[in-house]
Amino acid sequence: MTDFNRSVLPVVVRSNGATPNPWWANAVVYQIYPRSFQDTNGDGIGDLKGITSRLDYLADLGVDVLWLSPVYRSPQDDNGYDISDYQDIDPLFGTLEDMDELLAEAHRRGLKIVMDLVVNHTSDEHAWFQASRDKDDPHADWYWWRPARLGHEPGTPGAEPNRWGSYFGGSAWQYDPKRGEYYLHQFSRKQPDLNWENPEVRKAVYRMMNWWMDRGIDGFRMDVITLISKHLDGHGRLPGEVGSELSEGEIGEEGYTDAGPFCSDGPRLDEFLAEMRREVFEGREGYMNVGEAPGITPERNEFITDPAHKELDMLFLFDHVGVDQEGSKWNTVPFEVRNLRARLADQQEAVRNAGWASLFFCNHDQPRVVSRWGDDSDRESRELSAKAFGMLLHMHRGTPYIYEGEELGMTNAHFTKLDQYRDLEAINAYRQRVEEARCQSPESMMAALALIGRDNSRTPMQWDASRYAGFTAADAATEPWIGVNPNHVEINAAEEFDDPDSVYGFYKKLIAMRHGNATVATGEWNLVAADSEQVYSFTRTGGDDTILVMVNLTGRTARVPAEVARLLGNGVSESQVLLSTYDAVHGVKSIARGELARWEGVVIQL
Repeated sequence: MTDFNRSVLPVVVRSNGATPNPWWANAVVYQIYPRSFQDTNGDGIGDLKGITSRLDYLADLGVDVLWLSPVYRSPQDDNGYDISDYQDIDPLFGTLEDMDELLAEAHRRGLKIVMDLVVNHTSDEHAWFQASRDKDDPHADWYWWRPARLGHEPGTPGAEPNRWGSYFGGSAWQYDPKRGEYYLHQFSRKQPDLNWENPEVRKAVYRMMNWWMDRGIDGFRMDVITLISKHLDGHGRLPGEVGSELSEGEIGEEGYTDAGPFCSDGPRLDEFLAEMRREVFEGREGYMNVGEAPGITPERNEFITDPAHKELDMLFLFDHVGVDQEGSKWNTVPFEVRNLRARLADQQEAVRNAGWASLFFCNHDQPRVVSRWGDDSDRESRELSAKAFGMLLHMHRGTPYIYEGEELGMTNAHFTKLDQYRDLEAINAYRQRVEEARCQSPESMMAALALIGRDNSRTPMQWDASRYAGFTAADAATEPWIGVNPNHVEINAAEEFDDPDSVYGFYKKLIAMRHGNATVATGEWNLVAADSEQVYSFTRTGGDDTILVMVNLTGRTARVPAEVARLLGNGVSESQVLLSTYDAVHGVKSIARGELARWEGVVIQL
């Protein structure tokens, strides 16, 4: 089901507080990681023509929006999130003409295209940055340049302007001999942060965004957009700089202070986002914009996504995908249902009266949920737990996001050697934590990479059981840029496409419910049985209509919580079971026994 037959939500239904309801209030978004989706020229890297060739598959699945990870010209230091030219397509992926063809073919099928946009930083090969290396150039103040600390020789350890660490390991400052100063990079040294305090930077960004919107795209997903406003003291100095009125905090286990509190949700963020809305989106219709939001609380999400404030339509929050991490991302702890429930409940409650939620477990930066919190040890467990987490996510209030292959129950890569990884973050983190800071053992670091490393989501899309999973030709001269998961022989689109009981078939049902049931799309969300250790339960209510969702998120039989049992009264009939991770008959029998089987989820019409 696409734009052509997706139900329009009636005006009596409230979504995010806008009038009329936005078109995306009952839409489903599908994220494509282009380099891993479909290769058509045999170079081992996916391309735009490959995406175009798979549009019928996506239309059949029923999604409404395709979000493309970056395809702009880039040195590919961070797989395209380091952009060197915003207004060109990288030859790895094709041409601007290929992009125009993809837009036309997607629109013909009722599918919208949202492009990933990275404007917290650029590549160090971008013309803006190269010009800024000259102090006399008009671009000199387009990035965060700072001199070495007083009394230190520039370029030597300890001469950095402050002690911030990069998210990708090492210092967040890089010395440039040509300029004789350091530049800030919260991520890779090849990703210098733009200085959004400079109005000329903002104007250039808005011109570029308008250029793409005029070309026909349907909006942007904005990478780490909540990092664009930095905290400065009264004299424009960053925390920890010599003479700064702001402290940079304590040094952590890797030898650096955390830049996050000083770069996330800065004092001018609302101003910048509102300005962007006015300069790019005002007067346009049919678009969607969503921001990746590190450091943003559910309460701030409500403010930023409240249509009255005219900032962004949606944000990606991250508190719920950190429930199995403690301190460092790489210190993992066991998954507990209660922790996930608490974080998601906070997100849902925050947008009860205004604003909107983005719903996701998987993306290009997160591992496969079926391996992370589910059970991929055998086929039955994998399929059941994939359906359970799918049901849980899609029955919440907000806009669901599906990451490529999630609809098939694709699993983590299960890499065992460091040389199998391609992700800059993973490789740098290993070097930083194991070899330099020595704050983590090689064994525990490899275990953490295998569980939550980003490459787990980046292995090629599994289309069929052929040598390279149908991602590229079986006889291609060049192997895929990253290893194909060996389990593609069992887990692939060809195997699942025509099977209504497959994970793919289950996702089609979830999407159809979102499109056709206003209560699922926008109804009120209320938590039930907040203390259960295994079962996550809630209701969705729209007018006189109430739906109960109950999911056992463990591999063990679970008792139906007493609060849920009271809602069910004398039990349920098969006709009341709208969806089940098993089947309606199984669900009715389970409820009659007062228990849920492992990974059993049911959606019940009360």
